[in-house]
Amino acid sequence: MALKTIDAPNLKQWLETRQAVLVDVREPAEHAAEHIADATLLPLGSVSIAALPDCAGKKLVIHCRKGGRGGSACEKLLAEDPNLEIYNLEGGIESWRAAGLSVAGSGAAFLPLDRQVQMTIGLMLIITSLLGYIFTPTLFLLTGFIGLGLTIAGATGFCGLALLMARMPWNQRVKASYCAIK
Repeated sequence: MALKTIDAPNLKQWLETRQAVLVDVREPAEHAAEHIADATLLPLGSVSIAALPDCAGKKLVIHCRKGGRGGSACEKLLAEDPNLEIYNLEGGIESWRAAGLSVAGSGAAFLPLDRQVQMTIGLMLIITSLLGYIFTPTLFLLTGFIGLGLTIAGATGFCGLALLMARMPWNQRVKASYCAIK
């Protein structure tokens, strides 16, 4: 089954007419910093049919920052129930904001999870390359191991480093009300 998408203006209309339930699959700190009003937080690692809010008779719309994690969540849910009427917000919350639609949240600066992962991998590559140059070329194997991890993440969509980063304390420090599933 092809993944269905919806754009921000149509989603806004669905939400105003109560035709849809919106689920945010980003991490708690991302949601606290900025979110679409009435979106239910359900981090990607927790996504399952059983964890979804009640959406009987309504369309289920998933969103993240840019659409990638939302697409992964949709695929995961469709694997559990192929008959589920589910949509991914095309372009995520960034497209919502770009359409001039309002967002709620603390407004606190937050480095998105994907950028945290990119910075971590970049630093790991720099450090292992320097160690290999300074001490022994055998340490360049670590650089290759990091590249292998990136290749596996790209091929499978599973990134263990992203899951680890999501559990870091700085990604968990949010008010309890933001973490509660509605």
